[in-house]
Amino acid sequence: MKPWVWHTTNEDALTIAHVSVDNASPWVRRFVSQIPKTGTVLDLACGGGRHSFLLAEMGYSVLAVDQNISEIEKTANPFIYSKELNLEEEIWPLGGDKFTGIVVTNYLYRPHLDRLPEMLEKHGVLIYETFAQGNEQFGKPSNPNFLLKTGELLGLSQRHGLKVLAYEDIYQGEPKPALVQRLCAVKEG
Repeated sequence: MKPWVWHTTNEDALTIAHVSVDNASPWVRRFVSQIPKTGTVLDLACGGGRHSFLLAEMGYSVLAVDQNISEIEKTANPFIYSKELNLEEEIWPLGGDKFTGIVVTNYLYRPHLDRLPEMLEKHGVLIYETFAQGNEQFGKPSNPNFLLKTGELLGLSQRHGLKVLAYEDIYQGEPKPALVQRLCAVKEG
């Protein structure tokens, strides 16, 4: 594993972390305990770090990556390492890294989607949740490049031999009306 940047301290660190954990996705909360605690969990396109803080609170070692990590760096947490990366470069910036879990929410970049299962260690867990086709009727995102096609996460699992533990392709009313796909899958071999 490559060395990552430690977070700096901030007087509001506990408040930021608590608010972030409270805002964690119910889907992620439901399945995060399926991730083995033996390695590092990747929070891909981590945003403000709501899932990184949840994972750290549960004792996981976390690598939080995004193109802007300024919010997550405001909080010192010995379980969270951050790395500022452009995840949409032609060359995948996380090549060669392996993780016991990968958490992705509200993010889709198809050119690198098939890399995620390849980065999982044996028994590693992929938790993925983002917007699906049809979401354009509710607002953004509405660009088809950012909306999963019907069954796309199931297809990803099948191509890479992941065992699907749970899957949904549904309408959700909260926190805002949206069409989403959700997946929790494990790499068995």
